Amino acid sequence: MQITRRNIELRVDDSLMRVYVAAPKPAGRYPGILFYSDIYQLGGPITRLVDRLAGYGYVVAAPEIFHRIEPVGTVIEPDDLGRMRGNDAARRTAIAAYDADARAVIDWLQQDPAVLATQLGTIGFCIGGHLALRAALQPDLKAAVCCYPTGIHDGKLGQGVADTLERIGDLTSTVLIVFGTLDPHVPESGRQTIVQALENAAIAHTVLTYEADHTFMRDDGHRFDPVAADAAWSEITAFFGRIWR
Repeated sequence: MQITRRNIELRVDDSLMRVYVAAPKPAGRYPGILFYSDIYQLGGPITRLVDRLAGYGYVVAAPEIFHRIEPVGTVIEPDDLGRMRGNDAARRTAIAAYDADARAVIDWLQQDPAVLATQLGTIGFCIGGHLALRAALQPDLKAAVCCYPTGIHDGKLGQGVADTLERIGDLTSTVLIVFGTLDPHVPESGRQTIVQALENAAIAHTVLTYEADHTFMRDDGHRFDPVAADAAWSEITAFFGRIWR
């Protein structure tokens, strides 16, 4: 399916938040997805993922997660300095600010005429995987995909300690989690903690595990694994398809 691309402007706490939106080109109404990047924001590897998902029949909205700290349009380079910069921006952002951003994008999706307002989900990668699960604590979302999500198991997200794990019973979404067994940021013990919390809370969930490293779905780095990435995408698109078929 062909897609359209645009940038929209939302204001959250008097900060300009750019949101990159990709949507199916054919006229109609489609499910909406709140899409979270990793710490490098909306560079090519991420917007290509947004575009790919939109082509399956979704209006996909991806906010700049560090808009309170970085100038609009900032793409952080995925190198040593960029990793320091991105991690510092993540650390300096209040957890309540992340929650406010999620609410703003959800509200926008519900009001967009191309979106089926009752069919909303979320997906995210790395820190974005954590943000996606946290966004799914809001009852508007019915599906959440978390790809190698960092900080859920130990509460690391922004300023303070995130209570995402403790609130997991509040989820009304069906959850899909994608892990890499070679990922040092979400070790085996962390993966078990997350899965056990979902099981204890009786949250409908699926866990996919690949012999892959952290960020294995980014196509611009040495950890990219195209076979695992293609397999994960097949499962992700099938998952969303089951939710709204």
